[in-house]
Amino acid sequence: MTEPEASAKTASLRRFDLTERVLHWVTALDVLTLIATGAILYIPAFSVRVGRRLLIENIHTLTGVLALVPLLVALCGRWGVMLRKDVTRLTRFDQREWRWFDRTRRMKLELGKFNPGQKLNAVLSVSGLVVLLFTGLVLRFPNPFPLPIRQGATFVHDWFAFFVALLVFGHIGFALFHPRALMSMLCGRIDRGWAERNAPAWVREHDLERERSRAERSLG
Repeated sequence: MTEPEASAKTASLRRFDLTERVLHWVTALDVLTLIATGAILYIPAFSVRVGRRLLIENIHTLTGVLALVPLLVALCGRWGVMLRKDVTRLTRFDQREWRWFDRTRRMKLELGKFNPGQKLNAVLSVSGLVVLLFTGLVLRFPNPFPLPIRQGATFVHDWFAFFVALLVFGHIGFALFHPRALMSMLCGRIDRGWAERNAPAWVREHDLERERSRAERSLG
């Protein structure tokens, strides 16, 4: 192994590109705004204390309508290449990965870039936001809809809001408990040692892509 190759083996790996990091933090700000304004609208003590209910309603509605826009924009064009690969990873469950939820069998699995908990959180969070968007539109513009649909939308919106809030705060807790993973969402890179312990299949994939790119450049 040459010196450059040895250096590459010990270097940090790029885990998230700029598009993914911007998307993550914009979406985080959006969702936290939804949770805060929703709590003000839903809890009378907060509503009375803050006041300006119409303004809070408008902020909540606008933020909710725009919640999925950053994701759609990030998925388009050349800037979304790495994001599209990660979306594919997040939405594919290997049958063996369900064993990860059994702690006694977890260590026997060789995981990819995302563990099954992260995959499940991503799928549930995006699904929850979609449900909240459509039920929120029914609540904000109720006139075209009959009373049973409006009542059902209220029930579903309230419970999904609570569910998504739990997912968000759980995600924040896990991120604070795993600072290296959190830093990778800030700076984009993760040290190789962490990756080999937590995502060995992804490290092999990364190295194969690196070798393939190097071979293509040499042939070119």
